[in-house]
Order: sequence, then structure tokens, then C-alpha cells
Amino acid sequence: MAIFLTFIIWPALRGIYISFFDSTDGRTFTFVGTANYKAIIGDPTAIEVAKATATYVVFYVLIATTLAMFFAIVVNEQKFAKGFFRAVLFLPVMLSPVVVGLIWNDVLDRKVGPLNALLEAVGGGSPGWLIEPKLGMIAVIFVGVWVHLGFYSIILLAGLQGIDRSLLEAASMDGATRGQIIRLIILPLLKPTTLVIIILATIHGFQSFDFIYTLTGGGPFGATTLIVQYIYDHAFQVPIQYGLGSAAGVILFMVIFAFTALNFLLGRKRDAI
Repeated sequence: MAIFLTFIIWPALRGIYISFFDSTDGRTFTFVGTANYKAIIGDPTAIEVAKATATYVVFYVLIATTLAMFFAIVVNEQKFAKGFFRAVLFLPVMLSPVVVGLIWNDVLDRKVGPLNALLEAVGGGSPGWLIEPKLGMIAVIFVGVWVHLGFYSIILLAGLQGIDRSLLEAASMDGATRGQIIRLIILPLLKPTTLVIIILATIHGFQSFDFIYTLTGGGPFGATTLIVQYIYDHAFQVPIQYGLGSAAGVILFMVIFAFTALNFLLGRKRDAI
């Protein structure tokens, strides 16, 4: 609890406090009230960042949740080497996000990247994954899903293994097809676990920064600059604006809290129905 209060709660409270001040050195503060929040709301760059963040989070959550469910079901059906497939699926989670960004930066390089070399070999052209705005967003969404997919899949796999096998066997004996078993039995029973995945994916989506920073640096033309990088740029890049960066951090906290609470309440409402 002491560690939690020292390194989590106190910095969070301190960040809220600093958001009402203006400071360029972190030592001297000038009270400005809600000026930092007004500056963010009226900043055209912040609006573009919010749009990019919303796009990233929506597609990231949808794709990651869907693929995690698919891979969890596939791995759960394996009769041999199930542990091997779990390990392979989970491997990207163990990599440093910074290293992930650097690796995929090389893979997606327009001129010497192996992906474009493969596409050219089959006549698919040479897309500028990291230099075209729309392709840049597609690239960071893909890499973000790749990084966390194993984590979500393992959680769903645990949920699958907690389902009573007798239910599935009874449905099969009654003539239900595999698709009907998945749609009518497995997916409904996995709703609580799926809700956890959606909440975690939403939080991860809003907090994405490290691998994106090393992959695209927020480019091209700011297309992949998300809210955390916006906070980093204002708090740690010249001109330093600790108050503005803290205010953006508070806004991010409120957005994540709101989405998490909404997902939780909707999930409880569906369960009640």
C-alpha cells in the first residue's frame, strides 16, 4: 500500500494539482486556474489528436477482441502441442514495446522492408506504410493488436477452459453444429470475460505510446499522434509546459474512467437482462 500510494496515488494527485498552474521548470508555479484546460479545448492540434486517438481505440478494441476470441477458440480446440501454441501466441507480450516499434519500423520500411519486398514479388506494389497518413494509422493499429493479442487470448482461453464440457457435449449430442455451439453456448458464457477484455483493451488503446513513438514518431504529418504523445510533447519537449501536459493527463484519466465505467455498467445491464 505504501508503494502504491507513493508511486501511483501521490503522483496522480500531484498531476491534478499542477494542471491548474503554469510551470516551465517544475519548481516555480504560477496559478492559472482552468486556463490549461481551455487551451487544450481550443487547440486545433488537440482536436486532431483526439480524432486520431478515437479512431485508433475503436478499431484496436474491435480487432483485438475479435481476434483474441478467434485464437482462444482455436488454441482451446488443439489436442496436441497446446502449450506450444499458447507460448507462441503470448511471445509478443513479453517483448519491450520500444523494441517492438523498432522491429516493425524495419519490417514496414518502404524501400528495404521485407513486407514490401514480399508484396512486390507478388505484384502488390510498395505501399508507404510509415509515410502515408492512412497507412500509418493502419500500421500502428496492426502492431498494437499484435503486441497485446496474446494477453487477451490467454485470458479468454482461461475463460473457455472454465466452461463445463458437459454442456458442449450435450449440445453436440442434440445435433448442434460447431457454429451453433460457439454462437449459442460459448460466446454467451464468455460475456464476463469478454467484458474484461474490452475494458483492458480500451485502457491499453488510450495509453498507447511507446511502440508508436519508436515506430512512427507520431507521423506521418501527425496522423498517429495519440493523446499520450500529446502529453509527452507538452510536458517534456521544448517549450516545456508542465501545467498543460498535466491537464491533458487529467483529461485522459477522465476519458478512460468514463469508458471503463460505461463498459462495466453496460455489461452488468446485459447480464441482468
